Amino acid sequence: METLELTLRKQKNIALIAHDGKKAQLIDWCREHSEKLKKHFLCGTGTTARMITDATDLPVKAYNSGPLGGDQQIGARIVEGKIDIVIFFSDPLTAAPHDPDVKALMRIAQVYDVPFAANRASADFIISSPLMEQEYDHEVINFKQNIENRVKELK
Repeated sequence: METLELTLRKQKNIALIAHDGKKAQLIDWCREHSEKLKKHFLCGTGTTARMITDATDLPVKAYNSGPLGGDQQIGARIVEGKIDIVIFFSDPLTAAPHDPDVKALMRIAQVYDVPFAANRASADFIISSPLMEQEYDHEVINFKQNIENRVKELK
């Protein structure tokens, strides 16, 4: 399968998401890492984005809340190459009505080789990585070429 090399710029596009039971923990994490986070572009799902901005003064662009399609909006931005990292403090012990959307977001992050932190420890490792302060080249599937090859095969 053919791949393309993509470069993440020094200034990353980071999505910040949290289930209701984890919002306070994500806000605390953002406070703790605000000096590093302010060097990057931040976005998040509706309520979480607003709460982080109110609590930290970090500018966080808000999409819809998760149950209203925000997870899917973030996923679409990953596909467009407009989100480089996802920090998602999920609550594995509480049922979420939009769980299929969360799984789809995780899947699309995997497909597009986007770092995905599902808890505080993995978020700490990502934010403290030297790669956060430099460009990073990674390979993703060349979807355009993949489609062209499939069309030829199916004719």
